[in-house]
Amino acid sequence: MSISRIYPLFNSINQKALQPLYLFCPRNNYAKAAGGGVMGGALKKKKLGKAGPTIEKKQLPVETDPERLVNYACGTNIFKTGEDVQLKPDSEYPDWLWKIRIGPPPPLEELDPNSKEYWRRIRKMAIRRNVQLQKLRRF
Repeated sequence: MSISRIYPLFNSINQKALQPLYLFCPRNNYAKAAGGGVMGGALKKKKLGKAGPTIEKKQLPVETDPERLVNYACGTNIFKTGEDVQLKPDSEYPDWLWKIRIGPPPPLEELDPNSKEYWRRIRKMAIRRNVQLQKLRRF
């Protein structure tokens, strides 16, 4: 076929059909992203909402009295009136309270292989190992 026969075919095609679809489709501009980032905040000042201005956080005073720190659990009173809980002698608390492990978790060798804690630790170690291996894998 010669060019003189093909050229009229191209002229007969509607030019709108050749345009990308997004150019003549309606756009939904009602869900725009909020302007933010580095320059977005500087360009437009935000108005106060219906709730009013934001409330600043109160700074609570830190207890520095050593006598009060030794005898009371400071910060336990949640009411406007009243007093913090007074600490009791050690003999009034249960024995298990003093046996709680507060340091690092026990090594894997000390755990019972039939316990949930042991198998959770094994699964956690396997997940960490797999993540590290995935990082080393080349694409």
